[in-house]
Amino acid sequence: MSLGPVLLAAGGTGGHLFPAEALAHVLSRRGVPVELVTDERALRYGDSFPARAMHTIHSATPRGGSPLARASAVARLGLGVVQSLALVRRLQPRAVIGFGGYPTVPPLVAAWLLRTPTVLHEANGVMGKANRFLAGRVDAIAAGFPLGGVPESWRGKIVVTGNPLRPNAIAAMSEPYPEANGCLRLLVTGGSQGARVMSDIVPAAVAALPEELRARLVIVQQTRQEDIARVSGVYERAGVAPEIAPFFSDLPHRIAQAQLVIARSGASTVSELAAIGRASILVPLPHALDQDQANNAAVLQSVGGAEVVRQENFTPRYLTERLMQFLADPEALRRGGENARKAGVADAAERLADLVEKTAGARLVLAESKPAV
Repeated sequence: MSLGPVLLAAGGTGGHLFPAEALAHVLSRRGVPVELVTDERALRYGDSFPARAMHTIHSATPRGGSPLARASAVARLGLGVVQSLALVRRLQPRAVIGFGGYPTVPPLVAAWLLRTPTVLHEANGVMGKANRFLAGRVDAIAAGFPLGGVPESWRGKIVVTGNPLRPNAIAAMSEPYPEANGCLRLLVTGGSQGARVMSDIVPAAVAALPEELRARLVIVQQTRQEDIARVSGVYERAGVAPEIAPFFSDLPHRIAQAQLVIARSGASTVSELAAIGRASILVPLPHALDQDQANNAAVLQSVGGAEVVRQENFTPRYLTERLMQFLADPEALRRGGENARKAGVADAAERLADLVEKTAGARLVLAESKPAV
């Protein structure tokens, strides 16, 4: 039986694409060809994804909105399944690997219908809705963190691999801890959904510090484009000159340069904080139905690597007090970073690649052993 590529299926956001990218690098080094199927959002990454080809399919999220909008989303997913069936038949992939989000659903359903080996990767500590829909149909489930609340029938196929780290995150692991020299190096990042609360709280907290303490801060902050002028104005009036941008392509390097990271607790962020080993204040995204970010943050909190704060308690007064305490005791941040490393999984991409090859090999052997009809 000839072997086609491994087909990676991922939604078009960084949280889904980053672990897929990490796996693609490992498989490519092993001589396994990789192709990506995703939605239109991933096109902004251009040719940076390490795949020999990129395919786009129709997809949508059938949640919220009017009944008509949900019906339209289901119809787009159905069209995506038809496109994916044609793609899988043409490519004859040795396995299809899903990384979450509704764009994962059509390729994994197509692979299931065509009896192609399948692996599902769940980055968070709680399985998302799209992955939960697919989990009963796949051959193996790779978990970024130990999964809670899953049916007993799935447990036998769950393997905790950790979340694959991008090459720049692996490189950042070797960067030395930044020396204080009397300063506190602060990174503020909110992810695609969460930067606004950081823009509201962090500048105000910094501005409330005494002038001599404000002068000791070195700040890098991710801020939504529409908030940059407002955030810059608060810092300028406070006599602080941070580096502000809506996106940092070298975020793992920025984490390594920081002594304290204030962030949301998406799976990729938590995994990189743990692997690189930096202390953090984590503010999980509120109102999430499955509370996946809260579960992710609890992993770092349990080893003493992070302080987790509910968004309603994340106030300028709270943060001003914490910054004053850290400025007075910078070694607390070094200890927090060392604790965070206890939860790190540096070889998660290798573990996931092993699982992919094992699953594909087992299904192929089974298929070849069946007598011809």
